[in-house]
Amino acid sequence: MAAEAQPLLGRDRGGGQARSGAASSQELCIDQAVVFIEDAINYRSIYHRMDAGSLWLYRWYYSNLYQRVLSFTIFLILALAFVEFPSSFTRTADVRYRSQPWEPPCGLTETIEAFCLLVFLVDFSVKPLRVRRSLRPFFLMQNSSMMKKTLKCLRWSLPEMASVGLLLTIHLCLFTIIGMLIFSSDEKDEAQNQERLAYFRDLPEALTSLFILLTTSNNPDVMIPAYSQNRAYALFFIIFTLIGSLFLMNLLTAIIYSQFRGYLMKSLQTSLFRRRLGARAAYEVLASTAGLAGATPEAVGVNPENFLRVLQKTQLDKIHKQAIMQKVHSYGGRPLLADEFQKLFDEVDKGVIKEVPPMPQYQSPFLQSAQFLFSNQYFDYLGNLIALGNFLSICVFLVLDSKLLPEERDDFVLEILDYVFVLYYLLEMLLKLFALGLRGYLFYCGNVFDGFLTIVLLVLEISTLVIYRLPNSVWKPKQFGSLSLWDMTRLVNTLIVFRFLRVIPNVKPIAMVTSTILGLVQNFKSFGGILVVTYYVFAIIGINLFQGIIVPPGNSSLAPDNSSAVCGSFEQLDYWSNNFDDFAAALITLWNVMVVNNWQVLLEAYQRYSGPWSMVYFVLWWLVSSVIWINLFLALLLENFVHRWDPGSYKQLLVGNQKINYQMSVELMFRDILEEPKEEELIEKLHKHPHLQLCR
Repeated sequence: MAAEAQPLLGRDRGGGQARSGAASSQELCIDQAVVFIEDAINYRSIYHRMDAGSLWLYRWYYSNLYQRVLSFTIFLILALAFVEFPSSFTRTADVRYRSQPWEPPCGLTETIEAFCLLVFLVDFSVKPLRVRRSLRPFFLMQNSSMMKKTLKCLRWSLPEMASVGLLLTIHLCLFTIIGMLIFSSDEKDEAQNQERLAYFRDLPEALTSLFILLTTSNNPDVMIPAYSQNRAYALFFIIFTLIGSLFLMNLLTAIIYSQFRGYLMKSLQTSLFRRRLGARAAYEVLASTAGLAGATPEAVGVNPENFLRVLQKTQLDKIHKQAIMQKVHSYGGRPLLADEFQKLFDEVDKGVIKEVPPMPQYQSPFLQSAQFLFSNQYFDYLGNLIALGNFLSICVFLVLDSKLLPEERDDFVLEILDYVFVLYYLLEMLLKLFALGLRGYLFYCGNVFDGFLTIVLLVLEISTLVIYRLPNSVWKPKQFGSLSLWDMTRLVNTLIVFRFLRVIPNVKPIAMVTSTILGLVQNFKSFGGILVVTYYVFAIIGINLFQGIIVPPGNSSLAPDNSSAVCGSFEQLDYWSNNFDDFAAALITLWNVMVVNNWQVLLEAYQRYSGPWSMVYFVLWWLVSSVIWINLFLALLLENFVHRWDPGSYKQLLVGNQKINYQMSVELMFRDILEEPKEEELIEKLHKHPHLQLCR
């Protein structure tokens, strides 16, 4: 195939044959190859204009600077909802105690939004001049290919999800009718009357009660009135829960997981094809430069020097460039064939873990022995043991002082222990700096975490010492300034508890789970983005529907006597902060509904305050958040968790004469399962490029 390669000519750059134009044509080929390689690395489509001006604009659009400006602009326009009316800048969301919120000056939010829209006009040529708040997340969606793919996955899952939803509806309606028949009014059966009056008074009430039971939020409350009188009534609720919650709802999870698994593989296959197509396009462009330079047919291929020129101009991190350069040099300077050229870009998927910096060299035998001792893992074990002792001492004092007021507590012993432990932490940090050196100490994230907390703890203890002097047995200092001694002690001990997390890497099973979860965070970006979009849209809709309907009781700012409120009601539980009076409060209310614990209280309250149709809003939110998004999140978690625990996901990357461990990306993890595109398919796709022409 390489021997047949001919010059690849851009339709946009003409076909001048003059020698003076050969240099410019070759430079354009270099620029085209750079763009194709960047497209391949980032799994982008190669079907765009290829003239010099378009290439410059294309690279500027995908530059780090512009993408950061675009990301900041998206964040800014989404954050406006916290500032503009109704503003979220109040200390509390409780309607009884909320003060008058800060309102931005007239024209401030409009100016910011106008600036954001100017940026979006550059990013997207056709946009409405004024975008309503509920449509702002569109900008976040259209700039994330992974989010758009995830939404396609959901669209493919809709038929199967609808079938399960229909089964759930039939199940719910059937048991509602049976329940109303079982618990119909009967003067001889007190249990039936209690159950009917509480949960089966009429059809809407019965349907709502069983729908909430489907989420297990009102279990066992919904069953108790009947069950307390007759054990047999429990069978109705148990059978309903088994079929609905444990079978049909988990079947929905299985369907979403099955669809997502197929979607993930299809998405990775598409990404692999884009990688190979972009790399092949770059190969053809660079091979054409050999023809422009008058090379013989035997030398057709990619000149390593030309490829290295392209690599230097490509936006790629330094470590991956070095790995690719080492691989190019391993071919001995001969032209690169198509397969060899493709394999160069497998290095991009390898997330490199940097080598440990060398430790300082000491001449003294005593210092060498000390360095060996304090760089040993057993010294870390000793530090973990000390941290465990510190943690246990805090727990003991919390138990002993749990029933005492802050002014009744004796902080003498606890403060002395804090001084001792913080001094040990400081000594440990200094000894590790001596043994590992500054670069070696900062190389480990655990050391950075320990060192930062140690410095903060030291500053707090010195501040306590300056303000309250040395502790003694009759130590009862009063409050000075904004923080009392107890506040200072609580802050110190809170940081010490955080420092106890250092033991996690030394407990192998916990460390494996933790590292896996942290490694999955980067793959959750698209799902987090979808969650942000859904929260944003539903919060804005909720503000428009329910703003101001939750009215504080009475005229006083003090909490009223709720003895007259029904037990378990919105008022009796003091749920006044769960409202839609501003954007921040709406987000928290939606979160509480998504968790579904006690969400029937919110349903009942908003039905009373705004009408029965409010339930449609909350049920839709439950379907989108708790059913669809949570199951989609679970599907991604399972898919990645299983494969990331595969021992084969850890290999080595050759850079120079040294081997560096790395963990594979998701794309490389599934590379053995995916089907490599055929060369004929790649060439056929290149022939269909609207702005390039293969001359062969």
